Amino acid sequence: MKKLREQTDAKIAAGRKNNPEFMKGVDAIIKKEKEFQQGKNAIKIGEKAPNFELPNPEGKTISLATLLDKGPVIVTFYRGSWCPYCNLQLRAMQARLADIHALGATLVAISPEVPDESMSTNEINSLGFSVLTDQDASVALHYGVAWEVPAFLIEHMEVDRKLDLKKINNGNGSILPIPATFVVGTDGLVQWSYVDVDYRTRAEPEEILEALKKLS
Repeated sequence: MKKLREQTDAKIAAGRKNNPEFMKGVDAIIKKEKEFQQGKNAIKIGEKAPNFELPNPEGKTISLATLLDKGPVIVTFYRGSWCPYCNLQLRAMQARLADIHALGATLVAISPEVPDESMSTNEINSLGFSVLTDQDASVALHYGVAWEVPAFLIEHMEVDRKLDLKKINNGNGSILPIPATFVVGTDGLVQWSYVDVDYRTRAEPEEILEALKKLS
């Protein structure tokens, strides 16, 4: 199986071929945001991970505190099931879930999507980890990874992709999380993190597993 980075690189390359003007616009936005150090407010390694209590698609509330009673927790923020890069990431994490569990850890994936919009019942049942709803990206804000999406990208999503993010998120359609992943130890402290405003890049599952092994 290809590494996640190889998969996202292939999708980026396809985007540059099929929609070069859009990808040039994305590159310009990412360059500008990086210059402004977007994501600099993300919680750092060694800091306390903010607790959360969020619903899963079945309406059950899942809290970080409860999960930490069982072992380390991988907290990953993603934009939504409509994002192809997010889907590549979630599938890659699902493929390594047995290894994650073998290291005593739990994985939760968080997005602003409301539960009844996120996934079908079959898709939910096929996942071995919890997908949680962070409406209006309020938890993402506490983790320092909430991002006010530039108008260029909002227009692309609404006009070109016909996405109604206000409906999908049942609220704010312009605030999305920066794709970010945090490994939280049982002491509640962040032990490893990956934060990048470029939504086309994601944490490699192997890197996450290496971080977990260091906790053993």
